[in-house]
Amino acid sequence: MKALQINRIRTVNIVLIFLLAFTFLFSSVVVAEQRKKKYKVTCQSVIFSDSTRIKRLYGKGVHNRILPASTAKVMTALLVIEKLPLDKYITVSKNATLVQPTMINVKPGEQYKVEDLLYAILIKSANDASVVLAEAVSGSEANFVQLMNQRAKQLGAKRTNFANSNGLPSKAKQYSTAYDMYLIFRKALKYSFFRKAIELKNKTIQSKEGRQIVLTSHNKILFKGWKRKIYGKTGYTRAAQACFIGTLKKGNSDLIIGVFGCPNRWEDIKHVVSTYGKIPL
Repeated sequence: MKALQINRIRTVNIVLIFLLAFTFLFSSVVVAEQRKKKYKVTCQSVIFSDSTRIKRLYGKGVHNRILPASTAKVMTALLVIEKLPLDKYITVSKNATLVQPTMINVKPGEQYKVEDLLYAILIKSANDASVVLAEAVSGSEANFVQLMNQRAKQLGAKRTNFANSNGLPSKAKQYSTAYDMYLIFRKALKYSFFRKAIELKNKTIQSKEGRQIVLTSHNKILFKGWKRKIYGKTGYTRAAQACFIGTLKKGNSDLIIGVFGCPNRWEDIKHVVSTYGKIPL
């Protein structure tokens, strides 16, 4: 009889423990969902799409005009990859050394492989390297900008106008939209070199003369210890605020997220991807 009572008590205790654990777990999930719903995206424009299935997962002002800042270098990289051999050496002009502020401090007359300067613009966002590449493709940066705008239109980016190769503030009008930058980035992802470059945290390049330059990625997601990495290109100016366009895998799909005009860039990205992509970060 005592044994039966003890077993009943044990059973009741187990049930109570299970109910308490379930209640705690359920409450935690509810609280987490409420926090997600309460979170307000700070970026002016956001696009989050499954680019493989051509399915929009989330959008905010996707066709509104934005300043692309250094995400414009995605177009620069795309054109260079399409136009020049990666192993070709190109020479630095004096004009290219005058660009501020983010640089790798190239010197007039130095020679670099195209691929190394591409690493410089995609990893470190080097403005001087962008001009060197632009001049190598078209003879001058002005001619290269015309090519950028022509290529943008070909890709369907009809609300875009580039003014230079690096996204720096300009007297000439320079603008795009989240959707247009998505189209440009989606095309760039078709090239294996581009994918490889944006995945790197660090890279050492060198001139033909042997001068070595260490590059460290501006993409802070690579250093944050998130459960999943998002690979892409950052941008920032005071007028544009923080920007980013990048990609991550979900199954067989390439997801692309672009955020522009952001006071809280990384928090917004984490919220959008985890909430609308159902991908815990």
